[in-house]
Amino acid sequence: MLSVNTVTPSHLNAPDQLTEGKYIPGAEIYQGQFSVTVDAVDGKPGLRERKKQRTHAAISDAAISLFLEHGFNQVSVAQVAEAAEVSKRTLFAYFPTKEDLVVHRLADHETESARVVRARPPGTDPLTALREHFLKGLRERDPITGLNDHPAVRRLHRMILDAPSLVARMARFKTGAEHALTEALRETADIPELTARLAAVQIVAVHWALADDNAERVAYGEPADERYAGAVADMEHAFALLENGLRHLPPQQ
Repeated sequence: MLSVNTVTPSHLNAPDQLTEGKYIPGAEIYQGQFSVTVDAVDGKPGLRERKKQRTHAAISDAAISLFLEHGFNQVSVAQVAEAAEVSKRTLFAYFPTKEDLVVHRLADHETESARVVRARPPGTDPLTALREHFLKGLRERDPITGLNDHPAVRRLHRMILDAPSLVARMARFKTGAEHALTEALRETADIPELTARLAAVQIVAVHWALADDNAERVAYGEPADERYAGAVADMEHAFALLENGLRHLPPQQ
């Protein structure tokens, strides 16, 4: 699950999160995953890997700080590199595109639905597991459901909504989620690939439609607590529609 930390992270030097001497909240939101690619000792990353992780975090946090303060389209990659005190070449080694500076923080959620399906208890069908997971996210104000009005989360969602290139990049993220869920359904529900793919596309579309609606409402001023009841009602309606078409998906054996 995504978490929001409202305290300046201790693992970063102050200049990494300062813009003109002012800390910009939000740089610590959506902490992304960074794979370990070098040898570790006793399960802990080595010195070289820790340095790479710090560089990765510094670039990402500097980018989010600048984007939230000035706007995604108003900040250049060169400005991000300068704020993170790295070269453009180094920045692109970690983040192939400008959009990746934002979207990578959601990377863990690309396979979230697939993981929920694979981890569901015996006797639980995929839709029930996914419905309960989404409802839990709403209750806990998980930002991935769109129902989180922390100021920095709201600003980040609004930034994504207002930047066409980020919206387009998120569409690729959505496709990845569909592929991952297709495989999870095919493997655990023992259904044909086409059936799994059609189901996954519908399920992911519902998740995204619900989250997008919540995020847009909250981004433009509706408090999350006031939106909660409506968000739950919309979720129940959406999953009822899915169940009418997908009720024959078998439970986990």
